[in-house]
Amino acid sequence: MTDAAKTFSSCSLALALACLAQPALAQRYEAHEGGTYLRYFNDSETGEPRGAPPTLLMSFGGEPVRAVMDTGSTGIVVAASSIPNIDSLRQIGPGTLTYSSSGRIMRGRWVETRVTIGGSNDQSITTRPIAVLAVERIDCVPHPRNCEPSDAPRHVAMLGIGFAREGDHQSQSTPDKNPFLNLPGMGTSSEPGRLTRGYVVTRAGVHVGLTAANTRGTYHFVQLQRAADGSDWGPLPACIKVDDAAPACGTALIDTGVSVMYLTLPPDRETGRIQDGERGKTLAPGTRLSITFGDAAADHVPGYGFAAGDTTNAAAPERIVLVGGANRPTFVNTSVHALNAFDYLFDADAGVIGFRRLDR
Repeated sequence: MTDAAKTFSSCSLALALACLAQPALAQRYEAHEGGTYLRYFNDSETGEPRGAPPTLLMSFGGEPVRAVMDTGSTGIVVAASSIPNIDSLRQIGPGTLTYSSSGRIMRGRWVETRVTIGGSNDQSITTRPIAVLAVERIDCVPHPRNCEPSDAPRHVAMLGIGFAREGDHQSQSTPDKNPFLNLPGMGTSSEPGRLTRGYVVTRAGVHVGLTAANTRGTYHFVQLQRAADGSDWGPLPACIKVDDAAPACGTALIDTGVSVMYLTLPPDRETGRIQDGERGKTLAPGTRLSITFGDAAADHVPGYGFAAGDTTNAAAPERIVLVGGANRPTFVNTSVHALNAFDYLFDADAGVIGFRRLDR
């Protein structure tokens, strides 16, 4: 059995919800119903590995737009021109959201509207009225990776369904703006509704609303901690092992919105493993990574591994960009390629992340 497979063989009993047996999982969701499966528009339909961010359709009462479903941000970000009769909607105030992976700064105004989100399987959901960032201008951070400023952007459409993003240049990206947590029938963290607030992301589609049916299978779970202000959950704990060096622990972001991995390591873990290129420093081909999630003290925790540049392993991203800095904590943005290793569950009511290993 490989190291990556061993990480899924069992899970920690050290935390109350770090390991839920499958019967307990079924019992948790058995009274809930109404989940909706949305197949991505760029799904291969033949079971091929996913290499690009998934897309769904969004509509605000007019012509639908194709949007990237992004677990690396929170909230809907769309060109103002895509929202019909925008001036007649409730105006909440100015808004800004920065995508750290690209360096784009989205500027506009928050407006309140219902949003219909559809998949290629002719299924759809419609949210309660939520705040949507209508983008009227794009600026760039200093030295961006991929950004061109625009005074009238038209091709902007991001469907942000992530959590714990307020600390990464997204201070306005709170859970009340997450479209998948704000459907009719869903309650709040203190008063749950008939439909559990959460989702299961797979490489072919997403199940919105957690039920006994869409949570079948063997999951291994990580319990998140509450954010300091109590309004959201904290980030996903993770440890990263590079070759045979001791693991470095920090946090992880399962990010379906990018195809490139971003990695911050202690400087001693980078020594001899850096490759310089036109687009910055990357991890040298052949370098082995093992990423585990959750309680670092446990004997076995969920995770996966691969060698940089291994084109035979679908979980290995196109590139692994090193985001250096001696004072930066250990961090990994997995990229969308992680969906080729596992299905990814988020339960916003319980603050639980689940990993269901794929047989590849």
